[in-house]
Amino acid sequence: MFCSEKKLLEVERKVKANDREYNEKFQYADNRIHTSKYNILTFLPINLFEQFQRVANAYFLFLLILQLIPEISSLTWFTTIVPLVLVITMTAVKDATDDCFRHKSDNQVNNRQSEVLIDGKLQNEKWMNVKVGDIIKLENNQFVAADLLLLSSSEPHGLCYIETAELDGETNLKVRHALAVTSELGADISRLAKFDGPDTKLMQNSGKTKFKRTSIDRLMNTLVLWIFGFLVCLGIILAIGNSIWEKQVGDQFRSFLFWKEGEKNSVFSGFLTFWSYIIILNTVVPISLYVSVEVIRLGHSYFINWDRKMYYSGKATPAEARTTTLNEELGQIEYVFSDKTGTLTQNIMTFKKCSINGRIYGEVQDDLGQKTDITKKKEPVDFSVNSQAERTFQFFDHNLMEAIKLGDPKVHEFLRLLALCHTVMSEENSAGQLIYQVQSPDEGALVTAARNFGFTFKSRTPETITIEELGTLVTYQLLAFLDFNNIRKRMSVIVRNPKGQIKLYSKGADTILFEKLHPSNEDLLTLTSDHLSEFAGEGLRTLAIAYRDLDDKYFKEWHKMLEDANTATDERDERIAGLYEEIERDLMLLGATAVEDKLQEGVIETVTSLSLANIKIWVLTGDKQETAINIGYACNMLTDDMNDVFIIAGNTAAEVREELRKAKENLFGQNRSFSNGHVVFEKKQQLELASVVEETITGDYALVINGHSLAHALESDVKNDLLELACMCKTVVCCRVTPLQKAQVVELVKKYRNAVTLAIGDGANDVSMIKSAHIGVGISGQEGLQAVLASDYSFAQFRYLQRLLLVHGRWSYFRMCKFLCYFFYKNFAFTLVHFWFGFFCGFSAQTVYDQWFITLFNIVYTSLPVLAMGIFDQDVNDQNSMDYPQLYQPGQQNLLFNKRKFLICMAHGIYTSLALFFIPYGAFYNAAGEDGQHLADYQSFAVTMATSLVIVVSVQIALDTSYWTVVNHVFIWGSIATYFSILFTMHSNGIFAIFPNQFPFVGNARHSLTQKCIWLVILLTTVASVMPVVAFRFLKVDLFPTLSDQLRQRQKAQKKARPLHSRRPQTRRSSSRRSGYAFAHQEGYGELITSGKNMRAKNLPPTSGLEKTLYNSTSWIENLCKKTTDTVSSFSQDKTVKL
Repeated sequence: MFCSEKKLLEVERKVKANDREYNEKFQYADNRIHTSKYNILTFLPINLFEQFQRVANAYFLFLLILQLIPEISSLTWFTTIVPLVLVITMTAVKDATDDCFRHKSDNQVNNRQSEVLIDGKLQNEKWMNVKVGDIIKLENNQFVAADLLLLSSSEPHGLCYIETAELDGETNLKVRHALAVTSELGADISRLAKFDGPDTKLMQNSGKTKFKRTSIDRLMNTLVLWIFGFLVCLGIILAIGNSIWEKQVGDQFRSFLFWKEGEKNSVFSGFLTFWSYIIILNTVVPISLYVSVEVIRLGHSYFINWDRKMYYSGKATPAEARTTTLNEELGQIEYVFSDKTGTLTQNIMTFKKCSINGRIYGEVQDDLGQKTDITKKKEPVDFSVNSQAERTFQFFDHNLMEAIKLGDPKVHEFLRLLALCHTVMSEENSAGQLIYQVQSPDEGALVTAARNFGFTFKSRTPETITIEELGTLVTYQLLAFLDFNNIRKRMSVIVRNPKGQIKLYSKGADTILFEKLHPSNEDLLTLTSDHLSEFAGEGLRTLAIAYRDLDDKYFKEWHKMLEDANTATDERDERIAGLYEEIERDLMLLGATAVEDKLQEGVIETVTSLSLANIKIWVLTGDKQETAINIGYACNMLTDDMNDVFIIAGNTAAEVREELRKAKENLFGQNRSFSNGHVVFEKKQQLELASVVEETITGDYALVINGHSLAHALESDVKNDLLELACMCKTVVCCRVTPLQKAQVVELVKKYRNAVTLAIGDGANDVSMIKSAHIGVGISGQEGLQAVLASDYSFAQFRYLQRLLLVHGRWSYFRMCKFLCYFFYKNFAFTLVHFWFGFFCGFSAQTVYDQWFITLFNIVYTSLPVLAMGIFDQDVNDQNSMDYPQLYQPGQQNLLFNKRKFLICMAHGIYTSLALFFIPYGAFYNAAGEDGQHLADYQSFAVTMATSLVIVVSVQIALDTSYWTVVNHVFIWGSIATYFSILFTMHSNGIFAIFPNQFPFVGNARHSLTQKCIWLVILLTTVASVMPVVAFRFLKVDLFPTLSDQLRQRQKAQKKARPLHSRRPQTRRSSSRRSGYAFAHQEGYGELITSGKNMRAKNLPPTSGLEKTLYNSTSWIENLCKKTTDTVSSFSQDKTVKL
């Protein structure tokens, strides 16, 4: 929990309902939401503090102070203060803009309206004005303003159904019960505010907004320190040189100049010279670097916003870069932490196929009787004759409808079971249409399928279920409801039909139900089992369907024992479970159902592509283990081809430690090459060797761990073992985890793996995880926008993650690295000429260039070409980036810009500075121009070197540019033209006449650049600087081409005739069967139904003795609470968001 010390000490809360005066004395938090970082008063100090945390900004502020000291400054102060103020202002404007959007989002939430009871009457009140203790009236489909306590409801017995889609993405309804003493207060739903604003569970679990920096930002901070150290070394060398020169030459030189001042202290002169050279050489890291970085990142962000291929037309939702500082980190992701519900899945269940009496229905066959895929040309079954049919339901196999029409008794019984054996509630909307309220989406899919095929569930009472069978209303007496739980993995109902026959209808996991079958089902069992394997191979969720005819006498005896068990005080649950087992035997198999939990479009392709890019995907979900495993198989994260799937489900720290140990032994045992030398390492050594271990592990493994086990595994003495095992697995699934545990898992990987992480989710229970990861991605899902508001990037579908990382992320990283390599190169080349010149000017801190050239070099002459490369460059196009995910791996390995690359750029710059200085120096030494005059004057030398520098760095960036646009051409060649225009203007007679002190190089450009020998020197300098680079790159591409080099050559060769991309063949996956009961089905709903507490009194008919409820009606809610403690304690189902 992220809360203050004061809140941690709060152990109880005293509240008086509807008494603001009493409650205010406790100073409870108000209900205003704050997700912004600044306000008007705090913006300037906090933003400046954040900006000067950057080493470079602090460094330039220090330089500015030095330049204000006239004794040591050989450059004017405006050369530093203007760029510094520009950078800080641009960054502050960007940060203010980002925070304005957060304020806007906060205001939208804070100004929502609620009806609050004030002074005895209901009044509209803004959410931010709701106080602890207020009584609030909520109506259907209204959002909930705070953490509330249900007082009463218009539903019978104080029940209400809530939807938590804004929290966890789940659209299935959850039940809440009003306090017994207040449940009959009124017909309208009323709630008491318990926790407001920052005290709500939503905000407590949201985590703190963190200031995120990319790894390149952190590396740049380190490099700036390196450069500063390098600068100090150069300054010391030149200062020592100055002291020696002053000692040995300075005295005679002063005499030669007729200086009358006394002898100068050589040591003090060296000290002043040191600071002078620190100022002159500071351009090796110019402040324009940070301006350029921000501009490039802003451009990359707009490319994401403008990408039409990431625009979801279904909701008119574009992708959005909500921050502009993290783009290049998208190209370095190693771990993706994903939520399940609403992120990977749509949380929409669809009835796809079924097996009835040994025959599959739902497959489409061609004219030759061969199974074929469903296409748009295939006509679905026409349900228009059924007035009760759900219009969105589609089924393409007409054989099932034919069997129904022919009166196949097995088919009728199968559909009848689907219409009777469930926990669905029905109601009619204002238009008279039948609406189902489901607490489990898969049950809704089965009941809807039966409804479309003519067996429509109409209504229920505690003692009856009414369905419409092919147009005829039939009422069944509900004799018993054998509820679902995680151990039984099945549910059953016992009903009496109008003919007086008693039947038990059961559905559940095939592995459980098949053990309960009568021996006469052996042949049908074999056939149905094959069908189930086929369904599972297609990633469908399966349930087995069976029934049993019961004798009246036997049932009465069994029912009497059940009543006795219900009233027992000892071993009540065990006795009831035993009776359930007794009656659920000798079942007759009807068949099986196959339901598809609809994945979001493109999820499988995205997961496959990211895996090929060496990105590991961990699923962190609040759902139960079976659900998470099912989705893992459906997404191809888990496959039956894996060597092993380790399941950690221990309830104590010792059990978890032992299970982790066995899993590691199993893993190493299958990899003898590693295990033979395996010894017990210290924890730190284990983590350091993790990457080595991963390389030695052959085969694919997966890890599944439960939330209660994860709580023990995250303890200090176990978490290293967990991390080591998890990182050796291809897939990790954490289920039943709380929002805080999600964040802890992310932090664990961040801390010990030193890897770049990305978290993606769509609910408020993902906010903490999103904020903890290096990159947070929010999906604008079914309902809420809490995850989006906390995210760095957002879009509407999980599949867009592939393009965000493989295209935009890779390009951003590639461009930023090329930009930095070139920028450091050109500035070393530009600046170090001063160092060499120092040895020839008496170490006097004289600049080799005109001061105006120094000021304009990074701002005007070379700024636009490098910006164009940093914004537009690409090695391969977007399609090849998607088709070849392996291109992503250099970013993960940090190959394109690192300390080694920096040293190479530094060496390249030093070499170029040597060529720039010594070639003109050697050419001018004792040389004469065409007019017979000497060339070796300071001004001509400066102009020649400056011109050579501009041409060399322009040619270099032309060589570095992989993708040419009109903008690149205009900026590169335009910058050279701009240089000459400004040069001739500043050296003209007119500008000298106006500003004689600022532009002393009058006429020099015209004099120097009209001589052929000067241009030959410039040409020689350019060739000497560039040719080694050209030769090295040619040999490298020819002898050791990378995948990127090969694809770029192919692009050039196939530019005019691009071949069609062959589609990957779709192979049928062999998979183990997975039960549909892996979904959100909760125990206790059967008891709720038979108690009648969720039904309106007007629907209750008279009850007879046999049909009375089987459970003690006063204890149903206690049982429900007891049996679902883990669910209630889970944040994802406790925080109510939508009614």
